[in-house]
Parts: sequence; structure tokens; C-alpha cells
Amino acid sequence: MDIEDLQTFVAVADAGGVSAAARRLGVSKSIVSRRLFRIEAELGVQLLARTTRGAALTEAGITFRDHSARATAEIDAAREAILPSGDLRGRLRVAMPLTFGPTHFAPVLAEMARQHPKLHIHTYYSDRFVDLIAEGFDCAIRAGYLQDSNLIAKRVGPFHGKLVASPAYIEAHGSPETPDDLVTHQALMQGTETWQFMDGSRIVTVQPQGRFKADNAMALAAAAAAGLGIAWLPDCIIHDYVASGALVPIMTRYPVPAAGAYVVRPPGQYPARKVSVLTEMLTEHFKLNPDIWGLDP
Repeated sequence: MDIEDLQTFVAVADAGGVSAAARRLGVSKSIVSRRLFRIEAELGVQLLARTTRGAALTEAGITFRDHSARATAEIDAAREAILPSGDLRGRLRVAMPLTFGPTHFAPVLAEMARQHPKLHIHTYYSDRFVDLIAEGFDCAIRAGYLQDSNLIAKRVGPFHGKLVASPAYIEAHGSPETPDDLVTHQALMQGTETWQFMDGSRIVTVQPQGRFKADNAMALAAAAAAGLGIAWLPDCIIHDYVASGALVPIMTRYPVPAAGAYVVRPPGQYPARKVSVLTEMLTEHFKLNPDIWGLDP
């Protein structure tokens, strides 16, 4: 039985349909359908029940999916074990934040592709919180404060932020001195989030209010520079604004709690070597570019 056919069946089972699996694998729907037909013909049983919404596993399909997933994972591990040192191949499917992924993390992926010409890298940029397991990602890059989950996370660097406003806003409305002062100011937010600040060793939580919202930190930085209000933003987004004087750090006696940047992957005993290599490259990227991330050189 062909290993690609098994991998395709697992992708269809996890994606819930042929079309979604084809997009995930980067092949046509006809290729996916042919591979599924070969497996079912070989086994002599129906693994998937086709529906108008996609495909659902039969009882036999549920059993065979688990065995297929383990078999393909073992084959991938065996292939990596016998490859020449440093040589990567296959496909790496990674999710990254849209806000700063294309500008700050994309160069790392480009360098990884250059160093490993047999490796296929598929990157999905979105600020949406993707489901790695259900959507078939090898890993994701996440920054900030991780939510509790069954995913495995590896910290690749620190991630800092600041409260900022434009000089024009400060001149017109003043600068807040304490977290309590924020209730009288216009906050620029992504939604209904809370802001946290350090008061010594104590964390102070504030529920900001404002009329301007955007689901992208770069849009909020532009709004802050235009004098629309106060924003709580990552240093990597506001670095150039602060350097030019377009934005000014405020309420510095109450810093934002330090967060981190992480590579997260589905649970498993060992990470794929391609995920380990990406993790190492991102860790080195943080060390070599401290000014971008708001770190001391």
C-alpha cells in the first residue's frame, strides 16, 4: 500500500472532505479521489461516506485512520533518521500571525527554504487562532500569552509591548500616569480585550474603552500615530514609530508584563526535525535582532 495514499486518507479524514484535503496537500481533488479509491479497493471496505458537506469516516475508517496516522508518522521519522545530516525534505505547513508574520518571520522561512531546497514550505498567515490538529498544520508561531491547551510549545524568544500615544494626542488630552487614569482616555483596541500592567510585582488589569477598533495591530499603530487614542502594542510593531517620534511610550512606571514568542505543535513524543530546525532558526533570529523585538542589544 502506497504511503502517499495513506497520508492522503489521513488528510481527508482530518480535514473532513476531499476539497479541504486537496488544499491542505497542495494537489488536485482528482488525485486525492484516486488515492482514496486505491486504498478502499485494496482493503475491500468503505472508509469514507461521502456527503454533501464533505466526507465522514465509517466505523472501519475510524479504526484505519488511527493505524494509518501512526504508520505514516513512523515512516516520516524513519526518513528523517536516514537523511544526510541537515538535509530536510517533504512538506512543512506552518501558521503565522498576519500582523507581523510577513514582515518579521517570513525572512526566516525564506532562509530555511534556501538552505533546504528539497523542503516544501506552505505558510498560512492569519491572526485567526487556527486549530493545528483539525486543519493539519505541522506547527504555528504564536506570540503573547499562551492559552492552556494540549499543544506542545517551545519558547523562541521574548515578546514585549508598550502603551503608546502620539505627541498630538498627549498635548490635547494629557498622558495617563496610572492604570486608573485610562478610564478617561480613548483606547484603540482589537476587540473587548483587557490590558495588564505591572505595579511592582503585582499585575493590574484594566478594561479599556474606545470607539476605534481593528483586528490588526498595524492598523492600531497607524490610528495611534494619527492621534486617535492610546494603544497597547508589541514593540516589533511600534519600533519605527517610536524611533521617529511619531509615537511616545507612556505610563512607563507600569510596564506591560513580558510575554513570549513560541513554536507550538500538536502533541507527540518527538517533534519532526523540520519543526526543530525552524525552532532553532527562530531562536537565533531573536538573538540577532534584539532592537526589532524591543530587547537590549
